[in-house]
Amino acid sequence: MARLPRFVIPGQPQHIILRGNNRTEIFCADADYLFYLEKLKQACNAHGCDIHAYVLMTNHVHLLVTPFEEHSLPKAMQMLGRYYVQYYNYCYQRTGTLWEGRYKATLIDSEAYLLTCMRYIELNPVRADMVAHPSEYPWSSYHYNALGQPNDLITPHSEYRRLGKTDDERQAAYRQLFKSHIPEGIVNEIRESTNKAWVLGNDRFKQRIQMKLERRVEPKPKGGDRKSEQFRINRV
Repeated sequence: MARLPRFVIPGQPQHIILRGNNRTEIFCADADYLFYLEKLKQACNAHGCDIHAYVLMTNHVHLLVTPFEEHSLPKAMQMLGRYYVQYYNYCYQRTGTLWEGRYKATLIDSEAYLLTCMRYIELNPVRADMVAHPSEYPWSSYHYNALGQPNDLITPHSEYRRLGKTDDERQAAYRQLFKSHIPEGIVNEIRESTNKAWVLGNDRFKQRIQMKLERRVEPKPKGGDRKSEQFRINRV
């Protein structure tokens, strides 16, 4: 069965997940993380993508990216993947693939989900019980977005800029967001939308994207109309 093309709208952010093959490690030393970030910046600069948030876990990567042309993101990811596989195979004397298939991606409703998705990404090490707080994990964008540490890989999104008039105000407001938990339902929604390549947004956003791209952007409801009398009768 042919794979459907990913949802791409230039200027609309996407949440990306890229996993190691069979969930094996893709980063084994500090030098690996640093090389990946260096090549990520080069690839995004070369192909017109902005990075708003990221986390590099031991066996997978999360990115929040805005591509500015239809093919910006796949070209950037292809360039990055090629560089990193060559580097990793050379360093660890291995051959063959490193990645578990294509990267997974979901189109993000900026107004409703962007800041939540940033938190979701930067909280990954906490959910994995690697650290107690995202500030303790060195390989994420939290240090820039929340603490103001220099990072020329990051381009703040307009939704982030609306958090305050100055950098200090934005960082303080962003830190405040981490004092509340992301509801489990939202966490599951982000996971499912990304893993299954559905659009992540409210109903109005999904309807607009579906009309624009002329494709279904979310799964069909399962089990019939649970509010209908016929559905209740059939369950008896």
